[in-house]
Amino acid sequence: MNKLNKKLIVRILFVFCIVVIFSFVMNSFFLPKYLLYQKKHALAALTEQIDKMDTEQLLQSAEALENEHDVTIVNTPNHNNINELNGTIIDRLNKKGITLSKFWITKESIDKLNENIMVRKIYNQQKLKSSFLVTFMKKDEMIFVVGESISHSTETLTIVNQFNLYIYAGELLLLIMLSALFTRSIVRPLAKIQEAAEGISNLSFTKVHIRTNDEIESLAKSINTMSDKLEHAHHELEAKNDNLRQFIANISHELKTPLSLIKAYSSGIKDGMDDGTYIDVIQQQTDDIAILVNKLLELSKLQTDLYRMSAFDFKQLLHRTLQKYRISIQQQGISLSVDDSLLGQSHVLADEQKIEMVLNNFISNAMKYSTNQQIRIAVDNREEQLYFSINNGVENDEQRQWDHIWEPFYVMESSRNKQLSGTGLGLSIARTILQKHESMFGFHIQNEEITFYFSLPVNTDAN
Repeated sequence: MNKLNKKLIVRILFVFCIVVIFSFVMNSFFLPKYLLYQKKHALAALTEQIDKMDTEQLLQSAEALENEHDVTIVNTPNHNNINELNGTIIDRLNKKGITLSKFWITKESIDKLNENIMVRKIYNQQKLKSSFLVTFMKKDEMIFVVGESISHSTETLTIVNQFNLYIYAGELLLLIMLSALFTRSIVRPLAKIQEAAEGISNLSFTKVHIRTNDEIESLAKSINTMSDKLEHAHHELEAKNDNLRQFIANISHELKTPLSLIKAYSSGIKDGMDDGTYIDVIQQQTDDIAILVNKLLELSKLQTDLYRMSAFDFKQLLHRTLQKYRISIQQQGISLSVDDSLLGQSHVLADEQKIEMVLNNFISNAMKYSTNQQIRIAVDNREEQLYFSINNGVENDEQRQWDHIWEPFYVMESSRNKQLSGTGLGLSIARTILQKHESMFGFHIQNEEITFYFSLPVNTDAN
């Protein structure tokens, strides 16, 4: 028997002992009170029903009510003499087989009955080992007594508890044997799950098939799901490796064209074919290479660079950044709008230099690809965050076409123009910076418009 079997059996037996003790306590101390409560409740419901009847109807229905509810109903005229009244009631109860050693209606009870108030009493018959639960009620000039005998259950419960001890002892032995069988049926599937988990840890994405119709089967399904996801992640990792190879190929392609031009134009200069523009072309191509290399170095540096978080005014940074693009925006005939009417707290806690790079990339990206000659920027506060968004028109609003937009060198098929596409690293740089800030960022596309957004924590102490 392994450790798990032992633990399960011990805990099952512990629960069994708690249940036995609880049952004993409930039977000994609370069951008699509960029975009395139920009797009182049932008798009260019956007397409420009787109270709605008139005297003649009650007299006709008394015997049927006695048989139906297992109670005793007697009545007597309202005597002025209490002794005669009690004697009459006791005599009529005796005729119905109810013998009471202690029973008496007091003057206070008679006064309440004369005020049409029900009187509820319980008379303890010690020698008879029972109690008589009774309700007195007055209708017209008659007093009705509705009662029920309740036997004392102390001795009975003692015998029942003793007998239950023998039953519990037998059940304990049976429980030990059954627990051993049941725990084995639980442990075996878990062993299979363990084997499957070990296989997954060795990159053998196996599955386990268990049919127990319980949580163990659910666990097996979760293991299978995890296996599928890990296998998918493994394939994704391989795909990323392929992307890395593609990334290197893209870099090579980006460098190949300017290097070829440099080589061709430098050969032209060597052969005396320069018309005065060759040097300019070579310088332009070397500038492009320098920009590309700087962008790559920048992207690599951002992965490990130390971010200096400080409080600064995001609103001022945004307007300062936009000021650099005012002339270009006017020349391209782009309509720019900035809505910061809902911005209350503009100071944020972030790396100001890095966030400026993000804004530069988003704004320049919007200028390059806007199809409706409109750029809309909005800044507002949401809870304790500053929320920035920038919107522009796009040609294609199918989501699947934009799934890889954050990847380096990814260029939309509709934007292969070199003049527009640039290095293809701007959004990758923005993503890296925002991830380092643990910012909520992304984009959504609707009605041929794309909106990029990100959030930064507000620094309330700086406002």
